[in-house]
Amino acid sequence: MDRIPEIALEWHRAGKGAALATVVRTWGSAPRRVGSQLVISGAGEIEGSVSGGCVEGAVIVEAIDALEDGAPKLLTFGVSDDEAFAVGLACGGEIAVLVEPVGKAMPEDMLADLVAARAARQPIAYHVNTASWARSLSTDNSDDRFRMDRSGFEEDTFIAINNPPLRMAVIGAVHITQPLVQMARMAGYDPFIIDPREIFGSEARFPGEMLSNEWPDEALTAWGIDARTAVVTLSHDPKIDDPALHVALKSDAFYIGALGSTRTHAKRLARLTEAGFSDADIARIHAPVGLDIGAASPAEIAIATLAQITGVLRGRA
Repeated sequence: MDRIPEIALEWHRAGKGAALATVVRTWGSAPRRVGSQLVISGAGEIEGSVSGGCVEGAVIVEAIDALEDGAPKLLTFGVSDDEAFAVGLACGGEIAVLVEPVGKAMPEDMLADLVAARAARQPIAYHVNTASWARSLSTDNSDDRFRMDRSGFEEDTFIAINNPPLRMAVIGAVHITQPLVQMARMAGYDPFIIDPREIFGSEARFPGEMLSNEWPDEALTAWGIDARTAVVTLSHDPKIDDPALHVALKSDAFYIGALGSTRTHAKRLARLTEAGFSDADIARIHAPVGLDIGAASPAEIAIATLAQITGVLRGRA
């Protein structure tokens, strides 16, 4: 989970001081996307990134200055071709970074409300007018920006979208699940592994992960599925996978995938149709799960699966 706002609030309340630096515009091949954040404490501690490293030093200096005078700053940096190459880019670009000291430019109570909404999995947007420096919060998630997870400008106002953290429910604690949950966590997902077979879904096989040995329909219903959740069924056992699919197809999950061959999926479709699901419902299932890259090993199938999930999340698949 990206915890930059939470860390900023913690540092501010601990008396260290905190300034939030946010990428608000990019031109060319910018290192980080709009909305990326870095938090800097008065003691020079940092978490996050706004550029992959090439302008971080300058942002930190400006942020510490802002902590002293309490004024927000809108900074623009050009990233040269040489600097871009150093952080893995083919060519340079420009980025604009908004620096806001917490408690001075950004009110503490506003940041606290934003953090509370994130903790409650409530989508929330932070608005700041860079001409007047007026600020506000909005929970109107009918805005298309929430669906696209895209921060950006509207005239002089920067809108920072704060969607709930991504989550992934994996049904079946099988060999593929082991690399998949590791990769998913690195990609920013909070994984939840469900397998009623305790010998598979054990702490020994998945140390430190969130596990449930309840039946998938019960576990998923109690956990709750929202539009920031991916559901992947991997047990290859209809008794385990089908109940999970029944719950997932009635939810707002942005991705539903199921392991199995074309023949296995055809049988699955027949069972779901018999259970009353429409063709449109069933069409939401990505099966066989993952991109067709010739994956064979558990790790390769996990790569193909996470790649497909990423494509759906970003509107590319």
